[in-house]
Amino acid sequence: MDDIDIEIVSDPDLTDPVFIEGLPGVGHVGKLVAEHLVEEFDGELVRRVYTTDFPPQVTVDDDGVAELTHAEFHHVDADGQDLVVLTGDHQAASNEGHYTLTTAFLDIAEEFGCERAFALGGVPTGELIEDDEYDVLAARTDDTDREELEAAGVEFRENEPAGGIVGVSGLVLGLGARRGLPAACLMGETSGYLVDPKSAQAVLEVLQNLLDIEVDFSDLEERAEEMEEVVGKIQEMQGGGGGMPSEDELRYIG
Repeated sequence: MDDIDIEIVSDPDLTDPVFIEGLPGVGHVGKLVAEHLVEEFDGELVRRVYTTDFPPQVTVDDDGVAELTHAEFHHVDADGQDLVVLTGDHQAASNEGHYTLTTAFLDIAEEFGCERAFALGGVPTGELIEDDEYDVLAARTDDTDREELEAAGVEFRENEPAGGIVGVSGLVLGLGARRGLPAACLMGETSGYLVDPKSAQAVLEVLQNLLDIEVDFSDLEERAEEMEEVVGKIQEMQGGGGGMPSEDELRYIG
């Protein structure tokens, strides 16, 4: 197999599509949003992207059928707004792989005629968020309208996120800017300790404002309720002086 192998599944005709990236990251926020869009609007699989920079493994479905790990592009018709949504279970394992893979992702978005992009993710706070007050931070390329983003509900904070934006989400902005693609990264605040459907909903609310679409949040709300018990247990541990559970103790979450 080549370092990157792109399988063409379908070539729909799209009108003014927007590229949406939602790969795994902090709190799985971007991945949750991307998958929710695909599920809610019955997205159509259009590309599979394989790379030797993904982990050497296969996924196995309920019928025991194995499939080589890959990323997927879906066409989503959201209230007449065409979206090209990227999601998957992994990011690249190396620095070089991130650059090479993101370049391939942007090439695919360009082939579909995308002239705007949104990368989605989470920004860790290091503590549980109280009262469901999930702010959404943003970063943008120079040619993306700051006023539009702020009107949609995002915040721009000096020196945040600390350390910048790593992985595909950061490179969608960095490499996208070099090829003239206006892009913004929407990042929901999240503890960073567990999968966070509430943060994903906050990001999705901003995205629907930007795209002028209506999204049903029911599934995300149900997932958020399922996490409440986990959060309660974590708070009990904090109150008892036990501190946050270790990574191994939280591995079962999500």
